[in-house]
Amino acid sequence: MAVRRVVPNIRSGAAQESREFYGLLGFEEVMDHGWITTLASPSSPAAQISVMTSDKTAPVTPDMSVEVDDVDAAHAVMLASGAEIVHPLQDEEWGVRRFFVRDPDGRVVNVLGHR
Repeated sequence: MAVRRVVPNIRSGAAQESREFYGLLGFEEVMDHGWITTLASPSSPAAQISVMTSDKTAPVTPDMSVEVDDVDAAHAVMLASGAEIVHPLQDEEWGVRRFFVRDPDGRVVNVLGHR
């Protein structure tokens, strides 16, 4: 299992203003689903942040997203470790397979892979 990228998720009640703010730092929009917008650096596309109003299909908004090459393997490892699964492994309509797990300090991590 390999990590492809890590993206901080910024919960915002002022999503448009947040997008504009990060735009001033050079980020450009690469994805917008309405409830989540991902911004990336044009010169380093893996350098990304996501601005969220809330998560569309999960009970909590994750603190960060970790994209892996094998989400099923990551899920199996987390289950075997006894980690708390906050949101079950499932396929989402926007093309990812994901689950949420709580880290030892209480942060919620969205672990995903693209289908």
